[in-house]
Amino acid sequence: MSDYISSEVEKIIHDKKLIPPENFVMATAWILGNLKGINLKIIDVRNVSTITDYFIIASATNIVQASAMADAVSGTFKKLGQFCKNKEGKDQSDWVLLDFDNYIVHIFLESARYDYDLDSLWGQCPIIPIPQNYYFSSPEGNQGKSDKGYF
Repeated sequence: MSDYISSEVEKIIHDKKLIPPENFVMATAWILGNLKGINLKIIDVRNVSTITDYFIIASATNIVQASAMADAVSGTFKKLGQFCKNKEGKDQSDWVLLDFDNYIVHIFLESARYDYDLDSLWGQCPIIPIPQNYYFSSPEGNQGKSDKGYF
């Protein structure tokens, strides 16, 4: 984990405006966004799920990127004492799942994301806004908005 990633993640985790697990959820979004994850979305499922409190959904452009994103999230939090309870689909899969108990990270290849369509499945749940500065780069002109409402 680079010093830059460490310091930025720790800033988010120690942000007094965020209470656990929201601080880790937002730090996860920051990591994914800075590894060029696309179509990031945080879904608050606390009122409809007994499995977890939040889903973090991201898309990757290829399997190698998806695996690197999963490694970065789990490795960063492992060093901070937050352990991933379960990992699914890490090797050669179009969907990687990281279960941190209070939040679950879903990293899809974009085509698989449309096939599984968790965005619509949990569409009635509140979406937590992700600050634009969490992204590696922000598209000019559209303020990061997509036609699917990911941002």
